[in-house]
Amino acid sequence: MSIEDDALEVRARGWRTLAALHGLIEGELEQALQAEAGLSVVEYTVLDALARQDGWHMRMQQLARATALSPSATTRLVNRLEGRGLLQRILCSDDRRGIYTELTSEGSELLISARPAHDIALEQALATAEETAELASLVRALPQLSTAVQIR
Repeated sequence: MSIEDDALEVRARGWRTLAALHGLIEGELEQALQAEAGLSVVEYTVLDALARQDGWHMRMQQLARATALSPSATTRLVNRLEGRGLLQRILCSDDRRGIYTELTSEGSELLISARPAHDIALEQALATAEETAELASLVRALPQLSTAVQIR
């Protein structure tokens, strides 16, 4: 095996570790959010992203980036959440093609009621992961990552 092959394997192993941690956390969050609020993880993520806008709206493209969804999947998700009265769309006044999304008061209330279940499930998933030898170092690195990367 060459040095390049070794480097590639190290990166691949890191990616598999990251994917395993993500899967563990997402599974725990999905179960808790469904039980507590009838929300999926991605629905919670949308409500949370909109709530962090401090009264501003988000363009659909920004929402797609925040949720790591394709534009069409984002549109379907927004349709579902709008149908439930949790968010609303607003046409951009200076760009007819632009559509903004904004949290409704019902969406804000649901997010506030779901947040404790989310936070507890996240804490439990991270504690479980930290007890798993393959995941422990990644969990311990998370505090440094959160200050280095700001997702908008």
